[in-house]
Amino acid sequence: MGTVIDVQIDHEEAEVLADEVVHQLKLYEHRFSANDDSAELMQVNHQAGKQAVKVAPELFDLIQIGKDYSLMPVGNLNIAIGPLVKLWHIGFDDAHKPGDDKIKARLKLTNPHQIELNPVQQTVFLKQAGMEIDLGSLAKGYIADLLTDYLRQNGVQSALLNLGGNVVVIGGKRSNSDGYWHVGLQDPAQPLGNYRRVLNLRDQSIVTSGIYQRNLEANHHFYHHIFDKHTGYPTPTKITSLSIISKRSVDGEIWTTMLFGKPQAEIQRVVEGLPGIKAIVIDNRNQLFEYHGPDD
Repeated sequence: MGTVIDVQIDHEEAEVLADEVVHQLKLYEHRFSANDDSAELMQVNHQAGKQAVKVAPELFDLIQIGKDYSLMPVGNLNIAIGPLVKLWHIGFDDAHKPGDDKIKARLKLTNPHQIELNPVQQTVFLKQAGMEIDLGSLAKGYIADLLTDYLRQNGVQSALLNLGGNVVVIGGKRSNSDGYWHVGLQDPAQPLGNYRRVLNLRDQSIVTSGIYQRNLEANHHFYHHIFDKHTGYPTPTKITSLSIISKRSVDGEIWTTMLFGKPQAEIQRVVEGLPGIKAIVIDNRNQLFEYHGPDD
């Protein structure tokens, strides 16, 4: 998955369960990857403008979720953003700032209305040649939820899954005196491993989007990897880090992407209307703000 995975399971069959988690991680990585030409998702992308492709139920479900939120005009999520991600390639060795003409050309290939889903046949068809779905803004959270469900079904009452910063905990940690899992919130102004705050979590997920890791400096300009779906450029923002705490990790993925780049007042307004959601915002002056949904 291009990241470090940490799995901690408190159970008498922990080793067997951990092996199965690793097996499922490899399976889901191959299913959802937009960087592996042999992945199931890439078969959909390769057939863009040609024909529909039957996909696994989990892949269809995640594409359906992603399309639904991509069609919302107020958010910044767009799973059809693949052509732009590949063009900029921020986070990879060949990252570069493309020309305006190339950005405009790729923008024409990012219309989520052109994703055709058949729930009966479980097929996905990208109507326009050159389109590409990229589930990078959702997949880790969705996978974490699938793995959490598997562990719960096998009697696990205490575990932690960290998929490259997307953290989900089951229950609490019995060896901690307060019974919570302690999860560090990265300080964007400091090297990795320096925490702005340590959070106490139980049966929750935390997902963080930030501009402090994957970025590009070109011609004295700073570009991060979170794109504005309307312009094709990294979204202007005064926020360096946005974290969402929720029950399901995919919800954290959805709302960090939907809200990143929005004015802070709008983030507050939206979060305060989302039951069971908490947001932690760190701005470019390293100030920290917290917002809570009505049931949090």
